[in-house]
Amino acid sequence: MALVECVPNFSEGRDKNIIKAITDEIKATENVTLLDVDPGEATNRTVVTLAGTPDGVIEASFNAIKKAKELIDMSKHHGAHPRMGAADVCPLVPISGITIEECVELAHKLAKRVGDELNIPVYLYEYAATSPNRKSLADVRKGEYEALEEKLKDPFWAPDYGPARFDPGAGATVIGVREFLIAYNIDLNTRDKKLAREIALNIREAGRAKRDKNGKIIRDESGKAIKVNGKLKCTRAVGWYIDEYSMAQVSINLTNYKITPIYRVFDVCCKEADKIGLRVTGSEVVGLIPRDALLEAGKYYLSKQGKTPGVPEKELIRIAIQTLGLSDVKPFIPEEKVIEYRVESRKSLLDMNTKDFIDEVSMDSPAPGGGSVSALSGALGAALLSMVCSLTVGKKGYEDVQEGVKEIGVKAQNLKNELMKLVDDDTEAFNEMMSAMKLPKKSEEDKRKRDEEIEKATQNAILVPLRVMQASKGIMECLMDAAEICNVNAISDIGVAALEAVTAASGAGLNVDINIQNVQDEKFKKETPIEREEIEKYIENKMKEIENIVKKRMKD
Repeated sequence: MALVECVPNFSEGRDKNIIKAITDEIKATENVTLLDVDPGEATNRTVVTLAGTPDGVIEASFNAIKKAKELIDMSKHHGAHPRMGAADVCPLVPISGITIEECVELAHKLAKRVGDELNIPVYLYEYAATSPNRKSLADVRKGEYEALEEKLKDPFWAPDYGPARFDPGAGATVIGVREFLIAYNIDLNTRDKKLAREIALNIREAGRAKRDKNGKIIRDESGKAIKVNGKLKCTRAVGWYIDEYSMAQVSINLTNYKITPIYRVFDVCCKEADKIGLRVTGSEVVGLIPRDALLEAGKYYLSKQGKTPGVPEKELIRIAIQTLGLSDVKPFIPEEKVIEYRVESRKSLLDMNTKDFIDEVSMDSPAPGGGSVSALSGALGAALLSMVCSLTVGKKGYEDVQEGVKEIGVKAQNLKNELMKLVDDDTEAFNEMMSAMKLPKKSEEDKRKRDEEIEKATQNAILVPLRVMQASKGIMECLMDAAEICNVNAISDIGVAALEAVTAASGAGLNVDINIQNVQDEKFKKETPIEREEIEKYIENKMKEIENIVKKRMKD
C-alpha cells in the first residue's frame, strides 16, 4: 500500500476548540490515521501528523486547511514561531510504496485545489519548489505574515497557485514535499553536555569551526569562520543534558535516512564516544520511525554477525531494537513507534491461527477461496527456501557459496512477504467484485458506472492471481540457484518448496482463467493469458530440473 505522511502546521496553539475542529476533519476522512497533535502555547501553533493513502491524505489535508481558514484570523495572530498563514505549512512525506516524484504530483494537486477552491495563495517548497529561490521554507516565509501583503504585489513572489491577493484572515499557505525526518537521540554514560556536544560537532554535516594550534578559530578574508565538515551527511546534531534521564545525549535530526542510515549514525557515535572515554548506552527515537529504517538496521547487524539477513520482518525489527538499544530509556514498542504499524488497520487472514484459517476456508463463503489458498502455498514455498538458506549460511563446507546463499535468502523473504499480502488481496479483490455487482442500475448513468466498476474489479481479480504466478516464478528462479549449492541435509525441503510454488502458480492460473472471460477490454483479454501460459510453462520445466537435482543430491 502506498503510504504518505503529512505534517501540517496551523497558526493556533491555544484555543482547544479550534484545534479540535481542525483535527476532527482529519479523523472524519477515510483511509487516514491521525497520529499526533502537538499544540504550543508560546508559539501559538499546532503541529499535526497524519498518514494514510495518497488520496486520503490529500482529502484530509484539504479539509483541515479549509477549516483553519474558517476559524483562524491571522490579523489577530501572535506567536513566537515564524508564520505566514492560518494553515502555515503542509509538507508531504513519502513513507512506503510511493516516490518523491509521485508526492510532488500530489503536492501540486493539493496546492491547486487549495488555491482554486479556497482562494488562498499557495507556494510550493522543497522537492515541489517551482524555482530555486522557493526551495527553502525560510526563504519563502521571509518577512512572515506582516510582509505578505507587499510580497504578493511583487511578480517575483507571485504564488504558484491561488490568487496573488492578500487575504488578511487566511494569509498564505506553503505546501511541499520532503523526506521523513527522524528525531534520534544517542544516550551517553555521562552528564557532561560538553562531551555530548563534542560528538555532535564531529558527526553533524555542518561540522565545526576550524582552529589553529592554539585553539583559535581560523577565519577567511571576510572574517567568516572556516568550517571543517562533519562525518555524516543529512545530519543535524547538538549535545544536551536531559534531567529526566540524568544523562547527556547527542540529539540528532536525520533529514534523509536513505542517505545516512540510522545504524551508521549509531556506529559512528559509538566510535566518537570511545575516542573521549565515553560509552554509548543506547539510543532513543523521538516520535515515529519508518519501518524500512529499522529493517535496514536489522539486515546490517545480522550481516555483520555473518548471518543471512533473509529472516522474517519481526526478527529484523527485534535485532534493530536490541542492537541500537532503543529501549534504553523507555520501552520501544514497534506497534506504537513504527509509522506503518500505526497506520495499518486491515485485519489480515494471516492473523488467524492455522486452525481458524482452515475453518474459515471450509465455510460456505466463497472467500477466502482458491486464490488465497494458492497465495498461501506460494508463501510456504518461499518460507521453506528461506529456511534452507539459513541452514546453509555459516555451515562448514559451504564457505564458497555464503554470499550467494545470503542473497537468495533475502529474495525468498521478499517473495514470502509479497505472497502473504496476496492472501488478503485475493479475498479483497473478490469482495470488491461483489460490491460492484450490487451497485444500482436504475438509470443509464447508473448502468455505465456499474459496468465500469465491474470491469475494474474483474481486471483486479485477474491481476492479483497473476501476481501470485509471477511471485511463484520468482521462487522457482531462486530454487534453481539454491538447489545445487544449498546444505545437502535440507535438499528435500528444496523439492517441497518447488512443489508448493507449482501448486501456487497452477491454482492462481485457474483464477485467471475463470475471470478472464468476463473482461471487456480486448487488449487486456488478449495479452494476459499469454503471460499466464508463459509463466506456467516456465514453472513446469523448472520443476523437472529441480526434481532431478534433488534426487541426484539425495543419492550422492
